[in-house]
Amino acid sequence: MFKRFVSVAAATLVTATAFAQFPDKNVNYIIPFPAGGESDVAARQQGIIAKKLTGKDFIVVNKAGAGGALVWGTLNREPADGYTVAGINLPHIVLQPMEGNVQYKTEDMASVYWFHFTPDAIVVPNESKYKTLADLIADAKANPSKINMGGSALNSANHAATARFESLAGVKFTYVPFKGTADMATAILGKHVDAAMSYTTFAIAQKEKVRVLAVATDKRHPLFPNVPTFKEAGFNWVDGAYRGVAVPKSTPDAVKKQVSDLFQRINNDETMKKQMADGGFEWIDVPFERVPAFMQERTKAYGEAAKLLGLVK
Repeated sequence: MFKRFVSVAAATLVTATAFAQFPDKNVNYIIPFPAGGESDVAARQQGIIAKKLTGKDFIVVNKAGAGGALVWGTLNREPADGYTVAGINLPHIVLQPMEGNVQYKTEDMASVYWFHFTPDAIVVPNESKYKTLADLIADAKANPSKINMGGSALNSANHAATARFESLAGVKFTYVPFKGTADMATAILGKHVDAAMSYTTFAIAQKEKVRVLAVATDKRHPLFPNVPTFKEAGFNWVDGAYRGVAVPKSTPDAVKKQVSDLFQRINNDETMKKQMADGGFEWIDVPFERVPAFMQERTKAYGEAAKLLGLVK
């Protein structure tokens, strides 16, 4: 009996020690979009901070496809040990399953931490004839469905935001989906689309090449003091895309908490906060224990977007 007690105690000590040292090897970080987009940029910034805090690397792997669904549909087949994580986005993981053409359900996604969101923004090339949001709306009303609005993926934050803007402004665009923000950037800069529904992050990255018509923030963005908010234009709209990290659903809760704690440490690093702010990311802090309530609230909020996209009646 004593030997058995010692064995159990020793095993418990080893487990506790392993948890305390997490991560004790490099972490595979799967990004479900091409390199150069917001999710990829954030992951690589997080990797720099992770190296500083833990001495271990984030091995960032880009696996683009189906607006992120390629990764999310196979994530639960990955090792459930905390050393394989994936970037995860809202509203994508709520809206995509409603369409029914992806290999996962929202409840299959085990997000463990949400670290930022990027406010919606409408951008046009610098040479565009649209000088203001009012110009774009006027032309869209005069030419229904003839203006191409680019965005990242179908049933994504950009797609939902486009549908929302159409409803609020009483206009109709032709939405053109791209694999990710990087591909959409090529299209907008090459004038293959007339405008793009993107984010403040994209507007900052392409600041010398695009004109921002409006941003979905509560107050004017400090990096775009001359750009009006949608609220100033008469539209009740403060929203964007949320990003977090997920693990395979079968991962033990104790390990999920470890991953969450790691990303929270990274997110609270002052260098990380500054990088996010300079890049146009809005900092949030949703750890493992608050994820269920956060997901419930966001899922409910996306109900109207689902109706506008025709995913539900």
